[in-house]
Amino acid sequence: MDRIPKQHVAQGVGLAGKRNTAMKVMTHTGVLGGRFDPIHLGHLTIAAVAQQLLRLDQVLLLPSRLAPHRTTQARGSDRLAMVKLAANGQPHLAPSNLELKTPGPSYTAATLRQLREQGHRPTRLFFIIGADAFAEIESWHDYPNILDAAHFVVISRPGHQAAALVEALPTLRDRMSLASRENRRRDLKTGTTPKILLVDAVTPAVSSTDIRNRVVLGKSLDGLVPTSVARYIERHHLYETNHKQRS
Repeated sequence: MDRIPKQHVAQGVGLAGKRNTAMKVMTHTGVLGGRFDPIHLGHLTIAAVAQQLLRLDQVLLLPSRLAPHRTTQARGSDRLAMVKLAANGQPHLAPSNLELKTPGPSYTAATLRQLREQGHRPTRLFFIIGADAFAEIESWHDYPNILDAAHFVVISRPGHQAAALVEALPTLRDRMSLASRENRRRDLKTGTTPKILLVDAVTPAVSSTDIRNRVVLGKSLDGLVPTSVARYIERHHLYETNHKQRS
């Protein structure tokens, strides 16, 4: 994956979720959450696409503590460690333990509320999500209020084109726009309500489930995760069985 041009690291929640005490955060911050069990090149590509297109000052990478309706295999500490390794050398990526240190399920609405309380304005927050996941947005906790907490940057995934959501979610059509280098500033400066930005991009067909299965079978992870993450998985014997590890 190409390296992203160097950007200034934004204030707010930085490495390992350390909070900056500034009253108001004036930078443009992306938020990419997930189980990251493990983090892979698909996640990193999505972060890169959003950062480059919208010129984000930083992208927070937030491993979830308890993802609603899903389970994790690796401990939170291991998942955060792998995120830190994946972000190493990428100054715009900021691993955060914000969700890991928050008790209970990791609801996006609660995470965005915490970021707002730390000084992030909704119109300067960009929640990054795959088109496949956003297709289920109407079932999310605190919908539709969650759409007012940040811009939603919806990026195509293999088999799920972002542009198709205009027809799939007609009630949200008026809030949607196709994001491009040409219209990004115009769209973001129009009005004070966060928008749904649709990004059609080519992203790799990589899944954490496939990676875990490959580990069980003793197969290579080349081209699926950063080398440092593959070494961490091997060194700590993660995913070598299908049994769930202690969270």
